[in-house]
Amino acid sequence: TNDLNLVTEILDGRTGTRVAVGNPDRREFDWEVPRYNSMGGCTAYLKVAEGCSNQCAFCIIPTLRGPQRSRSIDSVVKEARALAEQGVVELNLIAQDLTAYGFDLRPRSNLTALLEALVQVDGIRWIRLLYAYPRSFPGGLIDLMAREPKIVPYLDMPLQHIADPVLKAMRRGTNGDTIRRRVAELRERLPQVALRTTMLVGYPGETEADFEALLGFIEEARFERLGAFAYSREEGTPSHDLPDQVPDRVKAARLDRLMYAQRAIARAHNEAMVGREVEVLVERQSAESDLVFVGRTAQQAPEIDGVVYLGAADHVRPGALIKARVTQATDYDLVAEPL
Repeated sequence: TNDLNLVTEILDGRTGTRVAVGNPDRREFDWEVPRYNSMGGCTAYLKVAEGCSNQCAFCIIPTLRGPQRSRSIDSVVKEARALAEQGVVELNLIAQDLTAYGFDLRPRSNLTALLEALVQVDGIRWIRLLYAYPRSFPGGLIDLMAREPKIVPYLDMPLQHIADPVLKAMRRGTNGDTIRRRVAELRERLPQVALRTTMLVGYPGETEADFEALLGFIEEARFERLGAFAYSREEGTPSHDLPDQVPDRVKAARLDRLMYAQRAIARAHNEAMVGREVEVLVERQSAESDLVFVGRTAQQAPEIDGVVYLGAADHVRPGALIKARVTQATDYDLVAEPL
C-alpha cells in the first residue's frame, strides 16, 4: 500500500487473503511525504508517477495501484533539488511506465519536458531512465538524450518477448517489427547507449518456435544488460486462466538457454571495454579491502547491473566522478585504474 496510515489494516488481517487497501483509482497521490533516500550516498531513485494504464495480461499492477498518475514537473524538480542538497549526484527516474509520464496531466505534458527541467538542477550530474515502454516514447526524447550530457546513454526498456503471437496474448499493444525498429533507432541515434531489457519465457501458449524467435532476437539485438523470468501464474490477472500453460520443466529449460546466450553477449560487451577510458561514479569503499573502491559507469544502473572495481587514489572517494581506464572484464563487472 502507498497509504502509510492504512498499514495497520494489513497487519491486523488474519485470514491470509490478499486484499487491496485504500482506493488505487484515486486521482490524488501524496508526494509531500518527506523522502528518505533508501540508497544513501550519491545516488537516488526518483519516482515521477504512480500506477499504470497499460493492461498487460500477466500484470497485477493496474489492479493494485490504479491508472497512471503523474506528478507535476514542479513537484519532481522540487524533490530533485532536495536530493541534490543531500549530496545526490545521480537520479534514477522510475515509474511503472516512465515514457508515458505526463500523458495524464492537464495540460498534457511528457517525459521530454520533465527532463528539460531536471537537467537544470544544480548538483545533479547523471540522470538515468528506468522502465521505458517501447510504444510510448514522447516526441523529442531521443534527440534530447543525444545532446544532453546529464542524461546518461542508458535505457531500461522491458520488452517481454518478440514473437507476435506471444505479444498479442500478453496484450502488450505492440509487435515484433515495431520493437525491432525501436531498438535499431536507439542504436543508430545513440551510438554509446547501453540497453537493458527484461524477457518473460514460458508464457501460456509460447511454442518452441516462439522461443527460438526470442533467442534469435537476443543474438540480433545484443542487449548490454538483460534479465529474464519464467512466467508464473498471478491470481487476478487475465493470463492466470489461459489455456496451454507451459510445463514448469520446459519454462526452466528455456530460461536457462536464454540466460546462457545472454551471458556470452554480456561478457563480449565487457571485454570490448578493456583499454577504454571511462567516467566512473565512485559509490563506496569495498567491504573486502580498504585499497579497493566500488563504482559504476554511466552504462551501469545501481543494484541491477555490474560494477567497476577501482584501486585507491587520493581523488577516489564516494560521490566523486573520476576518469579511469578499464584493465579487466568479467561476465558482469569491470576492473579499472583511476587516472
